[in-house]
Amino acid sequence: MTPGLPPAMDRPHFIGIGGAGMSGIAKILTQRGAEVAGSDSRESVTAEALRALGATVHIGHAAEHLAADASCVVVSSAIREDNPELAAARERGIEIVHRSDALAALMNGLRPIAVAGTHGKTTTTSMLAVSLSSLGLDPSYAIGGDLDVPGSNALHGTGEIFVAEADESDRSFHKYAPEVAIVLNVELDHHANYASMDEIYDSFETFAGKIVPGGTLVISADQSGAVELTSRLRDLSSLKVVTYGESESADVRIHKITPRGLTSEVTVVLGGKFLTFTVSVPGSHYAHNAVAALAAGVALGIPAHNLASALGKYTGVKRRLQLKGESAGVQVIDSYAHHPTEMTADLEAMRSAAGDSRLLVVFQPHLYSRTQELGTEMGQALTLADASAVLDIYPAREDPIPGVTSTLIIDAARAAGADVTPVADKESVPDVVAGMARPGDLVLTMGAGDVTDLGPKILARLSH
Repeated sequence: MTPGLPPAMDRPHFIGIGGAGMSGIAKILTQRGAEVAGSDSRESVTAEALRALGATVHIGHAAEHLAADASCVVVSSAIREDNPELAAARERGIEIVHRSDALAALMNGLRPIAVAGTHGKTTTTSMLAVSLSSLGLDPSYAIGGDLDVPGSNALHGTGEIFVAEADESDRSFHKYAPEVAIVLNVELDHHANYASMDEIYDSFETFAGKIVPGGTLVISADQSGAVELTSRLRDLSSLKVVTYGESESADVRIHKITPRGLTSEVTVVLGGKFLTFTVSVPGSHYAHNAVAALAAGVALGIPAHNLASALGKYTGVKRRLQLKGESAGVQVIDSYAHHPTEMTADLEAMRSAAGDSRLLVVFQPHLYSRTQELGTEMGQALTLADASAVLDIYPAREDPIPGVTSTLIIDAARAAGADVTPVADKESVPDVVAGMARPGDLVLTMGAGDVTDLGPKILARLSH
């Protein structure tokens, strides 16, 4: 199946083309034959990958980067109104397309699976992409992170299935009309856009209402927010709801999760039969993600035993408990966790994997607004580590908030009994870790910002 290009998307210009969501759409459009161009603030592996596909990528933002014949300009919610390329597009009357609208257009004519939830979207989307690919179904996919295999965040496949990560942060997931939707969990996050849990529930309810008539919602039977959302959706008669989890009432019930070092063995009860498969990343939350992926594939008509076997071929996604290497007997692992629930889940998984070894954490808070609202909980999560180094806040798209610094997290962690060291200079982290670590330790770099760049530097420093 080879869908054509959406209207006005034959010569798109992407502002912030190197971003996880934007680059995926740009890749798929390039693979479908569009003349893709765009700009980003800095050079990156992603920019080089796009150029290798034939896209034009400028570094820096300037009005002259916008080609005269651009058919549209694609933006995300992170692009500010004063961006010179956006201003030039408005001045010339070029159509402005939000990233979510572009992704929705790419899914037209296919069988979309949209993966939503406050945590776990990237992992679950990746599990589906890898397992469906290994079954020869050649899906298209757009993911908010790079797979270990096949090494990309997006692909235009020849099959009829399109797997997409559905982002709730700016309500953009309301644009999609999936045949199957997954909701992994529902929690309060993205405080710049949501003021309360009621607003979050309303947003997820709108998302569920976009599922095509006769479609399926796969949703957790264990997580309290998901259970509450399910109770609000029961009146949608055109929707089939399939629950999964450890609850006795779950339609796809998790019978047992057996940790095996950096992997897990998962046994589920589906249709009255037991089914066992391996998940190649540690932690019960990743096992739950795999079961959600299994349930979604079954909802599309794929045999459960085939999917279970295929899920065992998933080897991970970059930044989701990704082993970066080992040096001087110390393993360095990278985690994207930046919300307290994610931090706790990954720290518990690594605590279990570490056994009698020590777990050291390098944590970089992400966003001032998130730190303001959840700094105390972040600090409490760090009590699961033997020792932590806490960096300054990574601002991403936000301006500073007076009085909001990493000190909020550090004070909360120390009050809870954690051993925490503030590190204002990110470049000094390798030396700090080298002074803390000893053979057998696990070092976890954690956060959604550029803390991921420290892993190789820590390994290099440990080798001296």
